[in-house]
Amino acid sequence: MDWLSDHKIPVGDAAESFFLWLQDNAAWFFDMLSALMEGLIDGFLWLLQAPHPLVIMAIFVGLTWVLQRNWKTCAFVFLGFLFIHNQDYWEETTESLTLVLSSCIFCMAIGVPIGIAAAHRPRLYDWLRPVLDLMQTLPPFVYLIPAIVFFGIGMVPGLIATVIFVVPAPIRLTHLGISSTPKPLLEAAQAFGATARQTLVKVELPYALPQIMAGLNQTIMLSLSMVVIGALVGADGLGVPVLRAINTVNISLGFESGLMIVVVAIVLDRMLRMGERK
Repeated sequence: MDWLSDHKIPVGDAAESFFLWLQDNAAWFFDMLSALMEGLIDGFLWLLQAPHPLVIMAIFVGLTWVLQRNWKTCAFVFLGFLFIHNQDYWEETTESLTLVLSSCIFCMAIGVPIGIAAAHRPRLYDWLRPVLDLMQTLPPFVYLIPAIVFFGIGMVPGLIATVIFVVPAPIRLTHLGISSTPKPLLEAAQAFGATARQTLVKVELPYALPQIMAGLNQTIMLSLSMVVIGALVGADGLGVPVLRAINTVNISLGFESGLMIVVVAIVLDRMLRMGERK
């Protein structure tokens, strides 16, 4: 079978040529996108780091109460952040939260509209499905290569790689929620003269809200899973001490920083989990 490998289809060379062409001809777009993302990241960093940590904890606890109406969940969120501060990982946590929050904004802004459009156009979703499968199954490390080429080193390439890896989740779950709206509800809305926009806003989106919130939850969890990978391209946050621990075989540092990621993930999951309100 050597003859087959001797005539290899130049997939890698074609991809490299495409990315180099984009770098030469769309530099203005990537510069604009980089400036937008840097502004968003700097804004979140200022919001999370300028106030006293207790103020940020109180805001998260208040948001938890609004979402869950459960004092036990609020206490858990407060104790989780208090434990992070006790372990002296507050700054790294705010940097990771910045990456997560920025990722959520971009992923939900992209994923929800695309999911709605795909639910209303089955052929569009048939075309999107293999693309989404590719985005989720391709190793995340691969996304770092073009991200570095277009955006250099820092938080922005880590955010770009995170968005590409995470955005299929809100698309799929939004599509699931909208497409599973019961037909009797849609027929009733049409019978009362609702327009397509009114049907979407007053019937489909409220019915699909649990799935959309599940998409937000998955966006947060998947973004946190990219924290360590993003650190490879210079993204600040909890991934940096994890990589430092790996390089120095520091068990204590590795366990501490890894546990902080777990605590942040559990806290955010409890905050946004649907169906927990009592």
